[in-house]
Amino acid sequence: MAVKMRLQRHGSKKRPFYFIVVADARAPRDGKFIQKIGTYNPLTVPATIQLDRQKALEWLNKGAQPTDTVRRILSFKGVLYLKHLLRGVKLGLFDDAAAMTKFQEWHVEHEAQVNRRNEEHKSKIRAKKAYVPVVKKVEEVAVEAAAPAASDEAAEA
Repeated sequence: MAVKMRLQRHGSKKRPFYFIVVADARAPRDGKFIQKIGTYNPLTVPATIQLDRQKALEWLNKGAQPTDTVRRILSFKGVLYLKHLLRGVKLGLFDDAAAMTKFQEWHVEHEAQVNRRNEEHKSKIRAKKAYVPVVKKVEEVAVEAAAPAASDEAAEA
């Protein structure tokens, strides 16, 4: 039986919300599934992802194939990197403690990067919402109109 890790759509029309599930590849998209391992809400900024890392890793090790979107989610959450590190442990390249240390370092760096991106996004939104006066004063308009005329006369001389 081929097993896939994929998204199961819920939510109303134009308001998607997804469960990340492990299902038989022959089952319909929103039909029967084996296990629910998380949720994904693309409507929030940034997108909200809840994922059971251990269950996802177990299913990957059993041979479940993630779809493209789920693969990106697993990569973002570090599940694929953890699988890579544990494969190195299995091959004897380093021990389990070193693998967990590397993963924790990556996780801290990744969370800092995500928080920095979120702050940049929030600051851009605040900048767009900043008050900009719509009507200029009459004197400002007159000064702006006179400035290009004066520079044209200086260029001709």
